[in-house]
Amino acid sequence: MSTHTYKHIELTGSSEEGIQQAIESAIAKAGETLHGMRWFEVIDTRGHLENGRVAHWQVTIKVGFTLD
Repeated sequence: MSTHTYKHIELTGSSEEGIQQAIESAIAKAGETLHGMRWFEVIDTRGHLENGRVAHWQVTIKVGFTLD
């Protein structure tokens, strides 16, 4: 069995559509420069209101990736 060492970072994604889209946005952007991403954990979820309605979502995630 091989061993792995992981590093993790926190990211915040946002979306006008919903929580999942905010998460996917953060992961897609991180994927442009990071490789070896293996897991994520939702740390915080919040939203922005305009005129009494949800205008967009913000989701902070912790993303783990393997080190070379």
